[in-house]
Amino acid sequence: MKVIIAEKPDQATKLAAPFKSKKQQGYIEVAPNEIFPGGAFFTWAVGHICELLYPEEYNPSWKKWSLGTLPLIPEKFQYKVMKSKQKQFNVIRQLLHNNRVSEIIHAGDAGREGELIIRTVIATAGIKKEMKRLWISSLTEKAVKEGFSNLLPEEETRNIYYEARARACADWIVGINASRVYSLLLKEQGVSDVFSAGRVQTPTLALIVKREREIAEFTSEPFWEVLASFTIDGKVYEGKWEKDNESRIKEQAMAERIAAFCKGKQALVSELIKDRKEYLPPFLFNLSSLQATANKAFKFSPKKTLDIAQGLYTKGFISYPRSDSSFITKGEAETIPEIFSKLGKQEQYQSYLPAPLPSIMNNKRYVNEKKVTDHYAIIPTEQVPNISKLSGDEQKIYDLIARRLIAAHYEVAIFDYTTITTLVDERATFKSKGKQLIQEGWRTVIFEEDSKKDNDVILPILEENEVGKVKSVKVKEGKTQPPKRYTEGQLITLMKTAGKHLDNNELEKVLMKKEGLGTEATRAGIITMLKDRKYIDVVKNQVFATEKGMLLIDAIGEKILASPEMTAKWEQRLSEIGEGKASAITFMEQTKKLSEKIVTDAISQSKEWNFNHIEIDKIPTRKSKFTTGTEVGKCKLCDGKVVDKGSFYGCTNYKEKQCKFTLSKKILSKTITPTNIKKLLTEGKTNSIKGFKKGEKSFDAALEWSEVEKKVIFHFENSKNQMQTQEKETTTTS
Repeated sequence: MKVIIAEKPDQATKLAAPFKSKKQQGYIEVAPNEIFPGGAFFTWAVGHICELLYPEEYNPSWKKWSLGTLPLIPEKFQYKVMKSKQKQFNVIRQLLHNNRVSEIIHAGDAGREGELIIRTVIATAGIKKEMKRLWISSLTEKAVKEGFSNLLPEEETRNIYYEARARACADWIVGINASRVYSLLLKEQGVSDVFSAGRVQTPTLALIVKREREIAEFTSEPFWEVLASFTIDGKVYEGKWEKDNESRIKEQAMAERIAAFCKGKQALVSELIKDRKEYLPPFLFNLSSLQATANKAFKFSPKKTLDIAQGLYTKGFISYPRSDSSFITKGEAETIPEIFSKLGKQEQYQSYLPAPLPSIMNNKRYVNEKKVTDHYAIIPTEQVPNISKLSGDEQKIYDLIARRLIAAHYEVAIFDYTTITTLVDERATFKSKGKQLIQEGWRTVIFEEDSKKDNDVILPILEENEVGKVKSVKVKEGKTQPPKRYTEGQLITLMKTAGKHLDNNELEKVLMKKEGLGTEATRAGIITMLKDRKYIDVVKNQVFATEKGMLLIDAIGEKILASPEMTAKWEQRLSEIGEGKASAITFMEQTKKLSEKIVTDAISQSKEWNFNHIEIDKIPTRKSKFTTGTEVGKCKLCDGKVVDKGSFYGCTNYKEKQCKFTLSKKILSKTITPTNIKKLLTEGKTNSIKGFKKGEKSFDAALEWSEVEKKVIFHFENSKNQMQTQEKETTTTS
């Protein structure tokens, strides 16, 4: 009898679906059949059932955060069962130790993370039995049966496990030591918060902070452009003045002189250039490109897209979503006619199928065995759902994937680009640009991705040396714009192509080969982690670096922890471990030395830190975040206790006596510190606080408790100013 261990319950259910079975507590019992003559037990992990021990579980003295104990380096890494998943682990262990069971089938996701999860469970259960590996990229009944009929020997994927375990242990060493040293050193600077740092999250954050700095330091400058309308033999078109390929003029007076010169003058078509361009259909999706496209089209976060795609995969509707490949093999290409025959019966795709090109079997843009990694591109499976029965979000993601595959079977899109050079009075040069769609091709199918649709400038048919005149001319003012903030979709792409930020050409090649910062499976999680740890904010799909994020990157500076260079070196060596070309033990020794360097570098740097340019008071402290309820004084309304409630100060009698005393921690852009609130409650007035902002105006004032109005008001040294402002600028206690 065999035990099959899947990564999640729904995957185990899907794997057992082709066979007669009975659901039990924590597993599924499959009756004897052609593939499992002795029957089988299908069970599951619940994601990561086991986790690496916490520092204090290796050494009790490591529980206290102290610079003197760093770096923390366990002699041997150990895993333990997570308390919340102990029950399911017990089920797996009992099945593995069953005397009737002679073989284990590892059925985790076909990748290094799945490899780590299942092998760690088996090792923690303390069992050694013959093991085989199920390696499939879709959960359709056909793929499942074929997979179980062609199991891999366990040793074929063993090195991937060594790679994944080395990655997890090395990330533990770097993350624990970097987080503790910077948290402790920044606490000495008056910032009592936990600063998490790591191999992938920190260089990603550094890229976001760099853009934030570029925006903050950008100085907008005005410019002017001269626009003219020409009429030639009844044909009208517009052009923009240019000189040396530059259309922007720095001085308004100069722009006005050019416009005045051109009024009513002769216009000559001095040059006409036509350029025909053909655009191939886009590549098939890997996870990064799917996340970027869904973010652009629907504003879906990368995590949301991955979660939806994972659900579609588990249902058997699409292939494995955590793929880093945009190619398929000939085996997958052979299934496309069946997929299209089923898609073509659904209303959404009837007008696109059958496609103009019957097959892509010999098209290496899509079908290329050598470029398929652990998994092929994300495509629909032959198990085509009734689209109308999918949820709204599932329909959107499935539709993107289906259209990409259909578009690959369409012809190129063809445009004619026209550039007209118009010479005014033989002196002033104007350029006019337009394009014309000649063949729509694949754009018929993927219309959502064409962001410039309907913005094409159609120019009249002209010939060189035609003569007309300037119909009208005007000067248009503009301003230079700062760099745009990244969207979450662009951030995924930035992480994937982070190699372009490196100076070292060899390291750049490594990053491009290994898909940049993080992996297809982890990038969405890294962005979510940066949000959860308050390093970034995402507002209307725009990514902002917070004061906390900027403080950490400023503290780290140019050191290797904030550079994609370290990730490149790690990915290179980890890849070699997975290929059996490098030693995991040697890699871990190098990682230990790196952690020592991170600690010594941080301590050395801290002596020269200067954070005057950062508003540290905007960074939430650990006290306000984790220990809300600390008393700061007596209530002015009921004599109860005023406590720190995180984002505001409030009275503990708000339930018992319905006391309404509250005071926001932030008033007109200024944070009210615990020191000032204590002073307000004990003495009736705070110190003078500088920098309150109301609209475009700022002012300095103290906060004062008014016994008459029973609320907090502003107090100014100038009594006239105080009286004028109390009506408009008072704060309230409700």
